[in-house]
Amino acid sequence: MKSRLIFASISLFAAQLCYAQNPAVGLWKTIDDKTGKVKSLVRITESGGELQGKIERLFRTADQEQNPKCDACEGANKDQPIIGMTILYGLKKDGDEFNGGSILDPNNGKLYRSKIKVVDNAKKLEVRGFIGFSIFGRSQTWVREE
Repeated sequence: MKSRLIFASISLFAAQLCYAQNPAVGLWKTIDDKTGKVKSLVRITESGGELQGKIERLFRTADQEQNPKCDACEGANKDQPIIGMTILYGLKKDGDEFNGGSILDPNNGKLYRSKIKVVDNAKKLEVRGFIGFSIFGRSQTWVREE
């Protein structure tokens, strides 16, 4: 019991330290725009000053394929499993946002320019995908899972 408490304390401390360095890093729940239901879990990491996000889990009904392939994707992602796929990459810190990256929508295989902003005391992430200018796109709010 004592070792579990110590491990939990160390894990909590490490997570808080990570958020203090870059609050966008962590595991995030994506929410479906139409249904409002949790769609996936995306883990955002940082490497070389750039953020990238990889799908760790899909929330699907029993009658749906549990790890579908990205049939509509092009290039290296064509026909690859969606779980494990990097869908967010190239974002760099720019003031209170992260800009200059791209986000892939595995539902339609389209790649969009992207920017994100951590909000609500690092509990939420505003994710915007767009073509050309930021006003021509859509936003989602992701919720921190851990």
